[in-house]
Amino acid sequence: MSSFDPGRLVMVDIPGTSLDAGTADFLRAQKIRAVCLFRKNIGTEDEVKALMRDLIDVLGPEALIGIDQEGGAVVRVTFLPQPPSAMALGASGDAARAEGVGAAVARGLKSLGINWNFAPVLDVNNNPANPVIGERSFSSDPAEVARLAAAWMRGSLREGVACCVKHFPGHGDTHVDSHHALPTVDKSRAELDALELAPFKALAAHAPAVMTAHIVYPQIDPERPATLSPALIGGILRRDWGYDGVVITDALMMKAVAERFGYAKSAVMAIEAGADMVLAQGSPEEQLVAINALREAFASGRLTAAQGEAANRRLDALAAAYPARAVDDAAHRAADHALVADAWAAGLTALRGAAPPGLGTPLRVIVQGDVPTDMVSEAGPTGRQAVSLFSAFKDAQVQMVDDIARLDWATVPQDGRLNVLVSTRRARYGQAAAGWRPDLHLTLWNPYQALDVAGPTVVTWGFAPGALAAAQAWLEGRAQAAGRAPQGLQ
Repeated sequence: MSSFDPGRLVMVDIPGTSLDAGTADFLRAQKIRAVCLFRKNIGTEDEVKALMRDLIDVLGPEALIGIDQEGGAVVRVTFLPQPPSAMALGASGDAARAEGVGAAVARGLKSLGINWNFAPVLDVNNNPANPVIGERSFSSDPAEVARLAAAWMRGSLREGVACCVKHFPGHGDTHVDSHHALPTVDKSRAELDALELAPFKALAAHAPAVMTAHIVYPQIDPERPATLSPALIGGILRRDWGYDGVVITDALMMKAVAERFGYAKSAVMAIEAGADMVLAQGSPEEQLVAINALREAFASGRLTAAQGEAANRRLDALAAAYPARAVDDAAHRAADHALVADAWAAGLTALRGAAPPGLGTPLRVIVQGDVPTDMVSEAGPTGRQAVSLFSAFKDAQVQMVDDIARLDWATVPQDGRLNVLVSTRRARYGQAAAGWRPDLHLTLWNPYQALDVAGPTVVTWGFAPGALAAAQAWLEGRAQAAGRAPQGLQ
């Protein structure tokens, strides 16, 4: 039996924007040292700081408090400077800018007391049909992903916030979102080495932590997704590359794992495979299933004391190197807002000769009203936000639609107005767009929609304030769109 409580190997989520007494008691009783924050936990800045003080008091000096503050649409704390998506940074190609953004993100998180960011993404998005990665990837080129992610990570680590590269061994070439089903990437080790694994191997010596993917790589392990695979975690990552940093699973509640293995079995299998920490979201009862399963596995000898002590040692080292304590960033906040706005503007990309219409040109702006969250990214921009980009135009008529994928182009008047199609949604259009012929196509979220619609297109790579400001400046003729799209999107 291990000398520490296995609750220390489990990261949980919590309800609400403040720490209630029942949750605090649960965290103490189960010896939990790690909590992951989501949008549901983010109130005002003062509320977040109070929550963090309470969490650190309960979790102790070795607390690990994680969050997904990647950039683009995957940003939980929106009152901090909202960083560009990875692909926006890839479009400008400037490593120094990527490093500056990584540092700005870390300064914001550290000002709250958050010490672990589940970023940057090392997935190589070489599959335009990928439903979950897309603009979260720096590039379709593994060398570019490694170069820019390394720079981003340098900035974060320098400012004292731990990074967690993800999603090992690579989620870029999938057609399925592992939140909803189990993806498969049927490639040989040589093929994986050349693409998916290349950025992870390049940065393994520098990344304090790695998050696993719920994906089956049948030519490496035909039975288990990477999160539960000794061949992938214990073999490639630990043995072949000698990685001795922290390995944490992606959320066990995701259907790719939960529906096939369940909380109890998957928690044990993950530690058995070489992971150090499991991410067990859900109710306290669900979280307790994972914690108790680990306790039973250590007590029975299925998991050895040496495995547990090694995992605990790595987690202790991470917490010691990147302590959870709030550090005021008042001196940097305004400059960091300007820095991320500049980075968004630098990534703005025009395709197929797109040019801004004159302010006196009569326009028809076609846009979907509202886009709900997909539970991975935040909710998309509203139709009202999209329409506001055209506020300086003298004659801009708005055609608001309920579902842009159902748009029948035959019903769009051809009356001399410039037809501008604005996308506020995450999903690709598919065959529905085969006959669309807008005079200008503006994509505010998924850049690969540019492949669905023929004609001049402007890609923002996201819809944060900096992205929308850059798009508006371009539309009004006040700025350039000098970014370059990755191969496969040009």
